[in-house]
Amino acid sequence: MSYKISIVLDKRRSKENGKFPVKLRVFNSSTKKDKRYKLNIDLTALEFKTIWINPENKSLRGNNKDLKLLLQGVENRAHDIAKELTPFKFETFEFKYFRKSSSKSNILYYFNLIIDKHLKNDKIGTSESYKYTLNSFKEFSVNENKKPIDKLTFNDINIEWLDKYQKYMIGKGKSFTTIGIYTRTLKAVFNMAIENEDISESIYPFGKNKYKIPSANKVKKALTSEQLRILFNAKNLNINEEKARDFWFFSYACNGMNIKDIALLKYSDIKDDSFSYYRAKTFDKTSEKKQITIYLTEFTGGLIQKYGTKNKHSYIFDIINEDDSIETQYKKIKNFTRIINDHIKRIAKANNLPGDISTYWARHSFATNSIRKGASLEFISEALNHSDLNVTKNYFAGFEDDAKKEFAKSLLEF
Repeated sequence: MSYKISIVLDKRRSKENGKFPVKLRVFNSSTKKDKRYKLNIDLTALEFKTIWINPENKSLRGNNKDLKLLLQGVENRAHDIAKELTPFKFETFEFKYFRKSSSKSNILYYFNLIIDKHLKNDKIGTSESYKYTLNSFKEFSVNENKKPIDKLTFNDINIEWLDKYQKYMIGKGKSFTTIGIYTRTLKAVFNMAIENEDISESIYPFGKNKYKIPSANKVKKALTSEQLRILFNAKNLNINEEKARDFWFFSYACNGMNIKDIALLKYSDIKDDSFSYYRAKTFDKTSEKKQITIYLTEFTGGLIQKYGTKNKHSYIFDIINEDDSIETQYKKIKNFTRIINDHIKRIAKANNLPGDISTYWARHSFATNSIRKGASLEFISEALNHSDLNVTKNYFAGFEDDAKKEFAKSLLEF
């Protein structure tokens, strides 16, 4: 056994009433370190000896008897948690000890745990994704199963539950893509609970001969060369529409650069005729950090001159500020993206272009038109900052047939 657990009286400093705090002592035999956890109980040395130390004292009554039973419960629970840990770690012990015993099987508890974790790591978008998923399950659980979300456990969620949830979502007009996102998020929650040894793998509802998470091979939306020309030369734009069009094409001309990455650009990222940055979306997901270099053109350089701030020691564009919190940055970038999308759709409608165009299309339009101009898969993979060619192949697999035909023709254009 790599741990020792005991109830002790901490006599290092007495309180004004002459009593000492009673604590739970946990000793890690492997590291030779111990920790003491407060129990919010104070006793004199004599009281502690009478209640806890003397095993032969069986005549305890009233509060003393209740207190001894309480301390025995604390010690027993600590033993039960510690013996399940192999190897014993203080971090894991504390995670499991300082929570309700029912929390380990509770869906809401685990969702909130993961949401808080991402918030602490400044992953606002990821935490929002878990919140959306939780709200969807909350609605389904209440409306279909008549069970509040705080009572929903991992044991409740089986293949039948997931099939029923999928039919419920389809009935509400939700796409298989949305269902796939939400159920993959739930799968991650299950995996974390299993990793923490809070639930058994035997109740895992995903995998072979179990629930299959739906996936839709969504066609990547991109503008043709002619549509790009029409959008670029659109007339009679108001100030907001012009700004939306300019930033859409800035994204397109910078290899489909994400709006968040554009917002985070600083003047210090510019060196001579180029700028370099790390893609925020994938930065924490890979051990090897790939810096992306974009060469400035007359067009992109002109937009920096047009929209760049006067403060050359801060962000280039006036989308976020240096003193913004991570939460404020997230909201500002999200709002800026929404404004661009709203106005780019207005331009599209006025010029008979696809009505569902968005900033997302800029990245796919860059990739598609690179293919049409004969770019290699390796070039596109590097430009899009994909981890390997397989990612790019899967990315390309979703493009329209016309783009694939153009790429096939270009293969023999030596």
